[in-house]
Amino acid sequence: MGKSPKEQLEIIKKGTLEIITAKDLENKIKKAIKDKKPLRVKLGIDPTSPDIHLGFATVLRKLREFQDLGHTAVLIIGDFTAKIGDPTGKKITRPQLSDEEIKKNMKTYLKQALKILKKDNLEIRYNSEWLKKMNFEKIIKLLSKLTIQQILAREDFENRLKENLPIHLHEIIYPIIQGYDSVMLNADIELGGSDQRFNCLVGRELQTFFNQEKQVVILMPLLLGTDGRKMSKSYGNYVGITESANEMFGKIMSLPDELMEQWFKLCTNLKEKEIKEILNKLHPMQAKKRLAVEIVTLYHSKEKAEKAKEEFEKIFQKKEIPTENVLETIKLVSSLKNKPLIEILKATKIFRSNSELKEYLKNGAIEIDSKKIFLDESFKTSLRDEAILKVGKKRFYKIIFE
Repeated sequence: MGKSPKEQLEIIKKGTLEIITAKDLENKIKKAIKDKKPLRVKLGIDPTSPDIHLGFATVLRKLREFQDLGHTAVLIIGDFTAKIGDPTGKKITRPQLSDEEIKKNMKTYLKQALKILKKDNLEIRYNSEWLKKMNFEKIIKLLSKLTIQQILAREDFENRLKENLPIHLHEIIYPIIQGYDSVMLNADIELGGSDQRFNCLVGRELQTFFNQEKQVVILMPLLLGTDGRKMSKSYGNYVGITESANEMFGKIMSLPDELMEQWFKLCTNLKEKEIKEILNKLHPMQAKKRLAVEIVTLYHSKEKAEKAKEEFEKIFQKKEIPTENVLETIKLVSSLKNKPLIEILKATKIFRSNSELKEYLKNGAIEIDSKKIFLDESFKTSLRDEAILKVGKKRFYKIIFE
């Protein structure tokens, strides 16, 4: 912890939406430096899906900043809370996941989180460690710490009550169970997106009942997706941190100009002054390319980012087919060459559903070797052993029949 309290505060505050409270944070940092005792900074993630996108990466990046300042990052994998399902932002009850689904998601979450976090001064915990061991007496004692009025005051539940939508009892206890994680870890700080405000504050409240010092809550703004809505897989407007350099670059280039400032602040390591210079001096297209290069470099490399930039310019500005060695290759059995084209396209498994495939065909958004293909389920074409498949404006694949 070589940096002064002022320097640490400046780094920590960058990009944050709200700190509860800033004074408490300053006092905790000063005490940590004086006592030479790192702060315990908690971030909880429920493994409800297999991948991490840039939206969630913003909170992970803030946790990494604490690591770089010498503090202890405590990453909680909510293998128990995932079974309940966080009701935040939901109008309907989340489907409960099986143990197999949770374990599968946990593996990919950890692998992806470690693309951002350091293994040093990192503590990985699973909340099943303490939640599975709780007997009914302990649960009743814990639930008695908050009132039903406090829980139902949260916006999600309030809206459901107004719309006469069901609220299940296990959803009501979710924030209490999640908040209890802070007690078990004696967390000094909890990080979360702005949508996690209620849950984080419950943890802060519970700590007082267990004679602990209240955790500071640091909330990050929600990163907006490529269409201007909250980044979400259900909207298809996300950029995954494990996507290829080319795919990542292309998605970022589709970002509305007005969102560039937020993405520069939350998704890159550039300082405020440098960001302002880029946005004020460069043409929006050039600024966006710089943004894409910065982000792709973080998750791949500078070399791959520059190559992705070259490929983007080649495809979208010069209207050329991408270099073959950067194309994703799809291998299919040679017997498929004699099948109707729609069967070949289904076999590539790059479409989420048959209806999505048909929608692309209907709109003339599929090309094979630069020839547009339209919807005709019986249509056949003579294909070479290798062919270039273009889907929409941005996706290119090399198909090899073998």
